[in-house]
Amino acid sequence: MCRVLYLAVPVILMTGQAVQAQSCRQALLLGLDVSLSVDPLDFTLQREGLSRALLDPVVQDAMIRGPDHIELAVFEWSGSFDQKLLVDWTVIDSPATLQGVALTVLQTEQETRSGRTAIGAALVHARDLLVSRAHCETLTLDISGDGMNNSGFGPETVRAELEALGIGVNGLVIEGTPFEQSEGDPSVNQLTDYFYENVITGPAAFVEAIIGFSAYEEAIKRKLLRELVPSMVQLPTPGPIRKVALALE
Repeated sequence: MCRVLYLAVPVILMTGQAVQAQSCRQALLLGLDVSLSVDPLDFTLQREGLSRALLDPVVQDAMIRGPDHIELAVFEWSGSFDQKLLVDWTVIDSPATLQGVALTVLQTEQETRSGRTAIGAALVHARDLLVSRAHCETLTLDISGDGMNNSGFGPETVRAELEALGIGVNGLVIEGTPFEQSEGDPSVNQLTDYFYENVITGPAAFVEAIIGFSAYEEAIKRKLLRELVPSMVQLPTPGPIRKVALALE
């Protein structure tokens, strides 16, 4: 039936696509780290946190307001060959659409994950998804991660290409847990700096950093608002390297 309708009204459909192509203000791609350092509890906190953030009335208003629309997609990543699209590109035109996205994120079955962390490969995967949204005014990758690259080529080898394509990359960094912080391991506090120096790119790029996954929901909410409506979120004046303070649980 859908095929017959498509053939019967090609002009109407093409017109709708043309209007849609002209009215996309931002393509926002969310990349979630699901390497094995993300244990089952953290995996659940990440998925549930994102789902609840998408249902927050302020976030919904920021996505739906205005004459132009947002196009949203979500993928999970871990090793060099482990990327999974959870939500394909979706025009966010109503609360009901966002509810559908949130439900998909929450209910999609978890697949086998690599134990490795391939940020470079995740950026290439994101690049390939975002270049298909060339009709959108702004292209943004929002990538979450709890570790440095340890598989395949590094993210620093991809940054220049992303910048040349006009793709902005922001990071949500999950530093070590409060217990790990108390152990005094210096590597625990280096991930935010690593993302600033090797991952994020673009004139407005930033990192949102938290300690542990239990603060993920509030962090992704702040991050989404900053990406969608920068003037809505007031942040401290950036420092030279560690530009965003860690949000304690």
